[in-house]
Amino acid sequence: MSGIAAIGESERIGGFAFAGVSVAAADEPEAARAAWSALPADVALVILTPAARAAIADRLSECGRLWVVMPT
Repeated sequence: MSGIAAIGESERIGGFAFAGVSVAAADEPEAARAAWSALPADVALVILTPAARAAIADRLSECGRLWVVMPT
């Protein structure tokens, strides 16, 4: 079964954990890039905050995963 992950500022993504989403708090761009690199292979969908998306924009086109950006 494929997993779902959320990457971004802790206050914006924390609630996703209650739904079984793997949450990676990333309050700084470096943390977002590290969280993206550490995603398990079984993660098929990634929910990103706008800041996390900006931090990893160059990696999204070749990722092979579905991703969505939360509204601001």
